Amino acid sequence: MEIKLITDHREDYFEWLLLADEQKELVEAYLYQGDMWALDDAGVKTVCIVIFKDEYTCELKNLATLPSYQGKGYGKKMIQYLFSYYSSQYRYMEVGTGDSPKTIPFYEKCGFKRDHILPNFFLDHYDHLIIEDGVLLKDMIYLKKEL
Repeated sequence: MEIKLITDHREDYFEWLLLADEQKELVEAYLYQGDMWALDDAGVKTVCIVIFKDEYTCELKNLATLPSYQGKGYGKKMIQYLFSYYSSQYRYMEVGTGDSPKTIPFYEKCGFKRDHILPNFFLDHYDHLIIEDGVLLKDMIYLKKEL
């Protein structure tokens, strides 16, 4: 298994990123910000983008694992790698996600703690309703971890 920085052809991973963020225009807005990473284990299984909010905080903007490989530890391995990689550069890592019964517990198991909420984010910024695991996503829940 190898985790590598993607420096060229980020658009090749666009469809992957849409797995984690369905709003094409939002993905386009951050596609070339920050760093893009790919976890390869006999083929790419997980990709992510990390952007830099300020001198103290980086944000895991998008983390996408192919559906057939979800629940096999690839996302967690990627996050652990990112914690280690960015710990010498930043004090905190944040992640924003919908209030999904699958996603929030995943990030909490990785060490993130709830920090703040952006009310109605998904209703205001997406051109369609997003239902995940039977839950209508409304608010953006931000979680934070000290690195």
